[in-house]
Amino acid sequence: MSQHGNLDPDTAWDIMTLLNDINMRGTTVVIATHAKDIVDKMKKRVIEISDGNIIRDDKKGGYDSEI
Repeated sequence: MSQHGNLDPDTAWDIMTLLNDINMRGTTVVIATHAKDIVDKMKKRVIEISDGNIIRDDKKGGYDSEI
């Protein structure tokens, strides 16, 4: 598993678990990341932005999913 920012992989997943728990209780959580493994495993909504424009909005997307 790749490292994310300055976090070791285990800590990154612990944080993602906490954020997922917060989301499941009804709070919207927005995360900006290039961490493909996290995006692919979470299968949450993915909004891709390029040059300030939304180019993809996938409800249960992965990093490389198509719309």
